[in-house]
Amino acid sequence: MKYKYKLWIIFFILFLLLSSGIIFVEATIELNYQQLQGDEIIRLAQPLANSQNFFRSNWVILVTIFLIFVVLLLCAILLMGRYNEKTKEAEEKRIRLLKQQMTNNISHELKTPVSSIRGYLETLSEHPDIDEERRRVYIERSYNQTLRLSELLNDISIINKIEEAPEQFSIEEVNLFNIVEEIAEEFSQKIEQNKQSVINKLPIDLSVSGNYGLLYSLFRNLLENSVKYGGEACEIHIECSVQGDKFLHFVYYDTGKGVPEQYVNKIFERFFRVDEGRDSQAGGSGLGLSIVKNSIAFHQGSISAHNREGGGLEFFFSLPKNFTKRMV
Repeated sequence: MKYKYKLWIIFFILFLLLSSGIIFVEATIELNYQQLQGDEIIRLAQPLANSQNFFRSNWVILVTIFLIFVVLLLCAILLMGRYNEKTKEAEEKRIRLLKQQMTNNISHELKTPVSSIRGYLETLSEHPDIDEERRRVYIERSYNQTLRLSELLNDISIINKIEEAPEQFSIEEVNLFNIVEEIAEEFSQKIEQNKQSVINKLPIDLSVSGNYGLLYSLFRNLLENSVKYGGEACEIHIECSVQGDKFLHFVYYDTGKGVPEQYVNKIFERFFRVDEGRDSQAGGSGLGLSIVKNSIAFHQGSISAHNREGGGLEFFFSLPKNFTKRMV
């Protein structure tokens, strides 16, 4: 930021010098055709020749002012170039650190399922005479870890594609009511086991222009988060609160446990977990709400979250009605 401030200072000095030069030239010319008569100064018309004589006799001053202007202009250009370089370097450093952090987090997240799968397979390989029940348990656990690994890789792929290749996402008309119904059906078994309920108040014909896969991931991750962590007998609500000319505004909430207040502003961060043990048992990748935020950002919308007074977590988000690739 210091280069930006210097740039403004240079422009300000340049402006003062130019203003002073103009005032000086005008004042000098003015003296050439003002005459003192008694106690009064009488302004007289000046012949053109007098003005020409002034410029001939004071050319050094004019050239000096011009050279100062040129030098300051060059300084301003150089300073602006330096500022742009610093800004670019800072942005590249920020991106590099984010990628490094992402790589470290991915490495950490991959260790658990890979180590588990390896351990189970080594046990089965070294003990071929293991009893059938334990063999079945190990195979089942290995399979569950592969599902977790697959989910993690898929989530990472979605985020990377949003950030690095958004132009690859196709845009179409998407019915949001049908998406929510389809996702509720996908989780119907778990919802029934937890004695939960999904209340879909979206209009049946509610549609937006957007990418089907990202919109599906948006609502799926919200719903999955509530099913996993909302607790028994919680209600899951989704409705379109306002239909404006350009944007649709949504309210999504569950009546579950919510999250500790100090963590509310962190839940959209990558790999953030309120409770590491809880998420490990539930099989979450830690990227679900990050995908929600990135999917909404891709569609030029916004999202916020807070704990409800009656319990549970509530999200407010918006999506444009007519999203086009020109907006990306």
